Amino acid sequence: EEFLNFTRLKTSWRKAVLIDYYSTGFLWAKEMNFSLIQLSGFMELLNFILGNISDKHMTLGDNLKELERAMAEIGKADSEEGGDLNFFSIEQGKAIIDYFI
Repeated sequence: EEFLNFTRLKTSWRKAVLIDYYSTGFLWAKEMNFSLIQLSGFMELLNFILGNISDKHMTLGDNLKELERAMAEIGKADSEEGGDLNFFSIEQGKAIIDYFI
């Protein structure tokens, strides 16, 4: 703030970063042509990852393992173990993992 001479602004940097985080993710998902349900699922993944970092203080490696577990059931048809993310294709799942990496 001082370096950029923003000392008089009442900007919440935490809120600005969160807006950027979610906006960037949303725009990426839109560019991927996700349907509304896929957009919603992706936004939930963004929230999941952020929660793991901020609340559980997970490392990047542990967080990626959690993401991998969440995405593991994609593409398994009629599986009782099928997760809530079966509305993504396998290619979309790979792209999502690449995005988070």
